[in-house]
Amino acid sequence: MAVHILVADDHPLFRDAIKSAINIPMGDDLAPPVISEAEDFGSAMAALNDNPDTDLVLLDLSMPGSSGLSALVSVRATYPAVPVVVISGTDDVSTVRRSIDLGASGFISKSARTDVIRQGVADVLAGEIALPEGMNLGSEHDPEIEDLIRRIRTLTPQQARVLGMLGEGLLNKQIAYELGVSEATIKAHVSAVLQKLNVDSRTQAVILLSKIGSDMLRDDADED
Repeated sequence: MAVHILVADDHPLFRDAIKSAINIPMGDDLAPPVISEAEDFGSAMAALNDNPDTDLVLLDLSMPGSSGLSALVSVRATYPAVPVVVISGTDDVSTVRRSIDLGASGFISKSARTDVIRQGVADVLAGEIALPEGMNLGSEHDPEIEDLIRRIRTLTPQQARVLGMLGEGLLNKQIAYELGVSEATIKAHVSAVLQKLNVDSRTQAVILLSKIGSDMLRDDADED
């Protein structure tokens, strides 16, 4: 069976470049991968819902419908068995390290050569972590960010999904509809999230979440 890869990025030219780079047999497979595309976060999640057996997601963090690393938090919470490789035009050590700390299986820079992109995808499909060439992640230097990532990692999968959807700007009613549960259940999840993040409001939670990838989002916006 061919490998199924989802390329989630809002730039058609970059999606085409990624498809061109990885449209060859991977590992022991004799056929090229089956490649799906998504141009915004909502369609990416819909594609995963339609095909939860997807083998790999290549995820741009600054697509419409997502807010930085909240997209990664949401995907990892909802589909924990699906490896996610972050793709970004910002490839500084902090952004890469925070992506890996929050569950990404790799990080590919948008400026990477075709052979590097192809090798990174192959490495992750083989169960390895793919990082930019020669990068040493070191450790987090911002105590606030380090504490926030530690707190996020204590969330249950459903709580992490709710946090990600808060980061996307959804209201409790919308989250309840998306998850197929009652609004009261979502209110309970939000309360638990606020307690674990040690904040008093959902606005504060979203602000904290945005701090993880704020530099990346600013740089990507400058590119657009």
